[in-house]
Amino acid sequence: MPAAVPPRTHRDRLLGAMADSIQAKGYRETFVGDVVRIARTSRRSFYENFADREACFLALFEWAQGEVMERVAAAVTPESPWNRQVDDALAAWLQTLSERPQLWWSFTRELPALGHAGAERQHAAILRFAELLVNLVEAGRRSQPRLGAQPLTLDEAIIIVGGLRELVISASEQGRDVRELRPVAARAVNAILGATVLA
Repeated sequence: MPAAVPPRTHRDRLLGAMADSIQAKGYRETFVGDVVRIARTSRRSFYENFADREACFLALFEWAQGEVMERVAAAVTPESPWNRQVDDALAAWLQTLSERPQLWWSFTRELPALGHAGAERQHAAILRFAELLVNLVEAGRRSQPRLGAQPLTLDEAIIIVGGLRELVISASEQGRDVRELRPVAARAVNAILGATVLA
């Protein structure tokens, strides 16, 4: 399976190698030696880019979050009906998670164990994703002013992101394919938008 993002720099190659190793055997069994072997580089090169394995993992989380947000944003057409925009965004998000389930599960399970640094990254990621949703709704409002839609508030977007995150965690714990969540997730998101944005 290809790396989460096509490697453009040496640092990207190391992050891609970390992602590949975690997908294959999990974070706890992934060590610096695995990363440099897969990336075909040296330990010296690794430590020129990252202080340690934890720093690489945290950087990988931010890198992967950026990629999934790019894919969600690219999937949404502001001129489409609202329910189509929701469905397209969810399809892109869940497809990305399903391509590397072990990697995303590692983020869910391991980041809390990294203390303040892990929690800080998680909270920042939720906020960034919520801001993306606010911006997507705003783009839809500008493209379709005749609908008279209201802005999505950041608080409402955080509720959506947090709820979807918990839904994915629950499904992952049950060993389910997260792509199966799309219909129920779409109903929930459309219900929130119907009560807030489209009211």
